[in-house]
Amino acid sequence: MVHLLAGAAETRSWDTANHVKRVGMISELLGQLYGLDEATTTALRTASPLHDIGKIGIPDAVLNKPGPHTPEETSVMRTHAELGARLLSVSRRPLLQLAAEIALTHHENWDGSGYPRGLSGEAIPIGGRITMLADVYDALGSRRCYKAAWPLDDIRAYIVEQTGTKFEPRLVELLFDNWDRVQAVRSRLPD
Repeated sequence: MVHLLAGAAETRSWDTANHVKRVGMISELLGQLYGLDEATTTALRTASPLHDIGKIGIPDAVLNKPGPHTPEETSVMRTHAELGARLLSVSRRPLLQLAAEIALTHHENWDGSGYPRGLSGEAIPIGGRITMLADVYDALGSRRCYKAAWPLDDIRAYIVEQTGTKFEPRLVELLFDNWDRVQAVRSRLPD
């Protein structure tokens, strides 16, 4: 059910449903490497694919725009984090509560420059921090309506550049130390 819902949101933005599956699997792996317990990492695998479910509330003209957004369109696009959190938080199920937290926090940056709340460091829940890195890594390597897939060297360079700003340094270290394992997830579930 989670993959169906997440895939529906991704299909609206012309992306494949495999992206959300990969984000879940990469989030689980990063959680394991971070030292989180099995119940938490299993929950991450299931909840993190719903990180962008709020995109169902974004108008098609903004969501599928081929090219940069205007400042007004960026403001509209950024509402997807809070929309997703509101949608998911109506459930009392722990898994959907985690998914709501991830939806709300997967654009919060390590240095506090993210949105919607400007959280920083460990004030950002670990699920949001992990999902952000898994999502950005995977999205950069995938074609989107507004960009081509990036080469691996460019993805690595971007992640290095954003370490300590966007991404938690420890998570980036774990990603790079296990790069082949993460790449294997992309190979198993191509676009």
